[in-house]
Amino acid sequence: MEINCKKVGNECYGLREMILLFDISQRLIQTRQLKDDLPTVLRMIVEYLEAERSFLSIFNRENSKIYIEAAYGLSSAQQAKGKYDLGEGITGKVVEMARPVVIEKISKSSLFLNKTNQETYKDGKELSIICVPIVDNAKVVGTLSVVRVFNPRISFDEDIRMLTIIGSLIGQVVRSKQERLEEMELLKQKNLELESKLSGVKNLNMIGNSSKMRDVFSLVQMVGKTNSTVLIRGESGVGKELVADALHMASTRAGKPFVKVNCSALPESLIESELFGHEKGAFTGADSQRKGRFELADKGTIFLDEIGDIPLSAQVKILRIIQQRQFERLGGTETISSDVRIIAATNRNLEEMIKDGEFREDLYYRINVFPIFIPSLRERRNDIPLLVDHFIEKFNKQNNSKIKRITTSALNMLMVYSWPGNIRELENCIERSCILSTDNVIHSYHLPPSLQTADSTNTSAKGGMMYTVEQVEKQLIREALTTSKGNIVKAAESLKVTERMLGTRLKKYRIEAWRYKV
Repeated sequence: MEINCKKVGNECYGLREMILLFDISQRLIQTRQLKDDLPTVLRMIVEYLEAERSFLSIFNRENSKIYIEAAYGLSSAQQAKGKYDLGEGITGKVVEMARPVVIEKISKSSLFLNKTNQETYKDGKELSIICVPIVDNAKVVGTLSVVRVFNPRISFDEDIRMLTIIGSLIGQVVRSKQERLEEMELLKQKNLELESKLSGVKNLNMIGNSSKMRDVFSLVQMVGKTNSTVLIRGESGVGKELVADALHMASTRAGKPFVKVNCSALPESLIESELFGHEKGAFTGADSQRKGRFELADKGTIFLDEIGDIPLSAQVKILRIIQQRQFERLGGTETISSDVRIIAATNRNLEEMIKDGEFREDLYYRINVFPIFIPSLRERRNDIPLLVDHFIEKFNKQNNSKIKRITTSALNMLMVYSWPGNIRELENCIERSCILSTDNVIHSYHLPPSLQTADSTNTSAKGGMMYTVEQVEKQLIREALTTSKGNIVKAAESLKVTERMLGTRLKKYRIEAWRYKV
């Protein structure tokens, strides 16, 4: 082997390089404890290159995040801040492009995000950063970076070559750590799914694993055990009544009456009688005394659905019962006390109604003690597969059918539809499809026509060619992930693209591959 014996002081440069690589190799051979050895390896690199600091990152393919795993010259707090998305900053770009990046003056580079609060100057001199990919089995598993004082007389090629060699030496160990990180991420997601299912049991038929629905579950569990008034808001068909059911069942009033009132279904002339009751002879047809819903709900919960449709005349009395827990029956003089918890719901814009004089502002503030917003189905599309499975199971029991599954093409159509009728529309769609199926499988042609034409769904390519291409690309990616059960490598192979290209598109379209795992 020929040694490049360029002199550095009294030492041979090539000899120093060989000693460094030999020492690193020996450490890797003697132990596989990456956590213990890497800071020492990074220290050796810093000392050899006379650099300021060095750090190593790991690429987690499960969530497309990149984390600083070890460093020399950075504090623990700085390391903890070193988290990057694929393509973000210098580290993200190196992983995405699978090639080295050199920034001669980091203080002047927009790529240097400085999430770790590093110094950009040393004794008034500019600092440079060299970042190379760590590759194992032709896959990028992480990055190796060095920060050193900028010297215009020194070529960065030698630094890149040295770091690349070291990266290849530690690549297998880094890959092992990568797999452990990904396994932990997968276990974490499985745990979230389990928690979601448990929450679904606790909260009756509330199904969902999206972050927005987990937030709803959390709010329900926190406020459910109290006696606070709750206002449930959301579009029609999102499941506001199910949330009200869950709130009642989570409270200490679970064994007491739970009275539901659809305010929009009651005629204005009868709404006061329905809510507060009436005495005999209070009006024509009142042949006997009748208790109202608030009286029937004593010690329990009353659910006022579509409270925005209550006329102003009745709003005054509802305000009084919230404030004083007292009311009189229509045509009566006796003051009746009622210990009742109020849960209200609406799909209307109460704030606009207050401006238009259609809803009392004081009542709004009385019922808006603890608002819960239920996301529309188009805002939680990742919950659609869970909901579809739930409805298939429901209708199998209800209709004594044996539907086994839904095809990928049919599921893709459900995923891209806008769902103006939300979960109620999805439930009707699945029920219809279950009835039409003759082979115990739901196919795309079983879905309603509204899901099968762009004009009727208002999903035509208004955004032009690029918009249409993106929609098709997203469908192809979802289908590949479904077929591969969330395996990104297999999905990339089936799509005939590189794993890196697929990872970039997963990030672009915010598609989470782990949700397709079984």
